[in-house]
Amino acid sequence: MSGSSKGRVVWNHSTHLPGLIPILEQLTRIDGIQTITPAVIGRARSNAPKMQIKVSVPVRGGFKLIARKGKTFQEVFVITSLSQEELTDAIHQTLKS
Repeated sequence: MSGSSKGRVVWNHSTHLPGLIPILEQLTRIDGIQTITPAVIGRARSNAPKMQIKVSVPVRGGFKLIARKGKTFQEVFVITSLSQEELTDAIHQTLKS
C-alpha cells in the first residue's frame, strides 16, 4: 500500500443508518483502522434517540460494532490493529465531536 495511513469505508449496501457514514469516515482517520464495512441493517424494539455505536464482538482481524439510531440498527465491521478498549475510546471521541 502507499504511505497513507487513512483507512477506508467500504460501500456494499445502498442503505445506511442516517448520519452513520460521516462518523465512519471520521473513524478511518484514526491510526490502526484499515477498513470499515457497514453491513446488515434492521429494526430494533427499543428507541435510541441519539446515535449510539458499541463494540459488539471480536471478529477475525477486528471487531463487529452495532450502530443504533431511532428504532434502526446496523452492524459495522472494523478491520483494525486497535484493542477493543482503544476502539471504544476512538468511537466515544468521534461521537462527541
